Order: sequence, then C-alpha cells, then structure tokens
Amino acid sequence: MSERGKQTDDSRALPPERAKRRSGVSIGLLLDEMHAPMAATELCDRGHDVLAVADQLELRALSDPELCTWARQHARRIVTENVKDFAPLLRQADESGQPATPLLLTSSRTFPRSRRNPGPFTDALDAWLRAPDAAERPTEDWLVRTDYPATQQTTQREGA
Repeated sequence: MSERGKQTDDSRALPPERAKRRSGVSIGLLLDEMHAPMAATELCDRGHDVLAVADQLELRALSDPELCTWARQHARRIVTENVKDFAPLLRQADESGQPATPLLLTSSRTFPRSRRNPGPFTDALDAWLRAPDAAERPTEDWLVRTDYPATQQTTQREGA
C-alpha cells in the first residue's frame, strides 16, 4: 500500500448534473496519484467532473484494489498509467463476474509527466470527455494525444 498524502479538497469537483449540463455527458474521472492535480482543476474549469487522488487525503492512503472499489462506488473511471497493477484488477473483476472499475490508461511516453505543463494531457482528457461516444467507451480504454497522428500514438503505446 502506498502512502498517498495528507490534504483533502473535493470542492473543485462539479456535481454530476452540472458536469453533464456543461459537457453533454456526465462521466466522473479520478486521476491516479501520478497525475498532476492541476489537470483536474483545469478540467473542472472546463465543466468536467474530475478529482485527483493527490488532492484527496482519504484516497492517497488507499491501495490500488481499494481505490478501484472507491472509484466504482462513486461512478468514476480511473485515469492511470499504472497498467501493470490496474489491468489485472480489471481482469479479476471480469473473471469473477464482479462489476469492474473502468480504466482510462495513459502512457508516460505519450504524455510525459509535467506538473508545470499538463496541457497535452489535459487537452486529450477534455477531448475524450467531449467525444460523443465517451459514455460507451470500453471498460479498458487508452487516452491518445490530440495533437499528432494516431500511428505515432500506437507505436508509443506499444512501447509503453
């Protein structure tokens, strides 16, 4: 279990009805601990319902399985680059017939971590949330960049 921190602030999250009204679709996201809280703030400013684990004291103290349970109970898709730990949890849920926590997987090669400039990551999440099919996306989905060709993204994702 990792120690995820000390501060709680969920005041930036929009109520689901407001997020739905502003973006057209209500999808709650939970950014895993490796993602900058600034991205959640920016996405909330754009009308989306997004929380960052790094901003939530009670979430930072949870193990990955516990975080999946919390996200599922709160109808949130986890955005993470931790494929190694979260993909098996998704498969376990599927094999046991239990409800699965939806994942939006990212790659540090496609979206290099930058707490000072999360722009490409934030823009890609905004585009994903605004896509007409966002609510019907697969339980395990990959976030792609919106600022360069898909063939380059496939190559980077395969190398992740």
